[in-house]
Parts: sequence; structure tokens; C-alpha cells
Amino acid sequence: MTAMAHEPMATDEETLLDYFSTLETPEGFRAEFIEGEIVVTPPPDGNHERFFSRLSKQILARSEVDMDFSGTKGLLLRPGDRKNHVIPDITFAPCELDLFQGAESWMPSEGVVLVVEVTSSKPERDRVTKRRCYARAGIPFYLLVDRDRTTITLFSDPSGEDYVANTTMPFGKPLPLPAPFSFDLETTDFL
Repeated sequence: MTAMAHEPMATDEETLLDYFSTLETPEGFRAEFIEGEIVVTPPPDGNHERFFSRLSKQILARSEVDMDFSGTKGLLLRPGDRKNHVIPDITFAPCELDLFQGAESWMPSEGVVLVVEVTSSKPERDRVTKRRCYARAGIPFYLLVDRDRTTITLFSDPSGEDYVANTTMPFGKPLPLPAPFSFDLETTDFL
């Protein structure tokens, strides 16, 4: 039996959102609705999770403000923006806000201070599409670990469709994180 390629069926965003909200994915997979497109991602590989672990440990241990974090927490990026349901690799929020307590599967992004993405098989989605989504939502910081380029970039100062400022460092060099973190993120372990 051969699978036949076909053109995607034309449909409006409301129909896609309805389909998305009832979509069941295999265990370990995650489904997102990014800029009106349904995206299903397979479970991450071990190297991806290594970056996740190393980043989380440093931020939790060294941040000036105590942080809560969640891996793969569903975020609604803006009130009324139904076409963006994203799941960052890591979401950080100040502990004092207690954002995750009682949160729905898809929670509003207000109060989230940092989201992290580690690139995988479709790096342009993390480099461009998700960056735009996070900026539009007004999330103060977006940290991108780009495995193909062996760099880490902190995007900050969201304005409209993008972040105004960014700082990129190669793996092996420290990346300064401003308040509320206020420390240099070590990336030597990323090599």
C-alpha cells in the first residue's frame, strides 16, 4: 500500500482550531497551533533534553529571583488570538506569581518572563515563527538554543512582531542574562 501525497484541504481557522482542540496525539508527541497551522512534534532526542536540563538547573540555582518552570506548558499567547497555542520547551515565571497553580492545559502567557526553545528538526520554526509569536505576546525574553549553528541567543524587548534586541554567543562562551535573572549563563557544557 502506498500513501498518496495530496494538497492540504482549504479550511478556515475556526474549523482548524476546532479540529486542533480535539486532536489526540501519540504518547510523547505534542500538538501546537502556530499562526493558524497545526504542528505535531515527535518526542525530543536525548541531546535536546540535555540542553533542557542544563539550562533549567542554572536558571533555578543562579537566578536573582526565584523561578518556577514548566517543560512543555501550553500557552495562549494573547487574549482573543485563537490561532496561537504554543508549547515552549521551557517556560519560566517568578515563583511569587504561582502561575502554574491551578492553570488550565492552555494558560495565558501573562506573567511568563522567559520561554526557551531548543532547535530540532524544523529549526526555522524556532528561529522565526515562534520568535514572532512570543514577541507579539509581549513575553520579555526568548532564549533560543540553536544546535545547528552552535549558538545561544537571548531575544529581549518585544515590540510588535519581533524583539528589538538580541545577544548571540557561541557555545562555550557565557551569555549575560539581565534582571530578573542577573547572571551569566554558562554554555561550556553545550559543546
